[in-house]
Amino acid sequence: MLVLPEAITQANTVACLAALTKELAQEGAADVVVDAARLTRFDSAALALLLELRRQALKMGKTFALRDVSQRLQDLADLYGITELLPSKA
Repeated sequence: MLVLPEAITQANTVACLAALTKELAQEGAADVVVDAARLTRFDSAALALLLELRRQALKMGKTFALRDVSQRLQDLADLYGITELLPSKA
């Protein structure tokens, strides 16, 4: 399972993506789950990061889902029309 940090903004997206990409490459499971419970400060860059992680996971033949998504993050994904690309897992 990948765990998102407390903040993902344009200021730290590149560093966060690099760290999460490294973790993704080491993830042995076929089902990649990203835990968003700690994520409290974010902007639209967080969505771009999640879409890139999803793209990388699918390229590796893995599934991709989010867990513990806040209502604010869900609303932002809805606003951008990408909710179906970032499925939630209970």
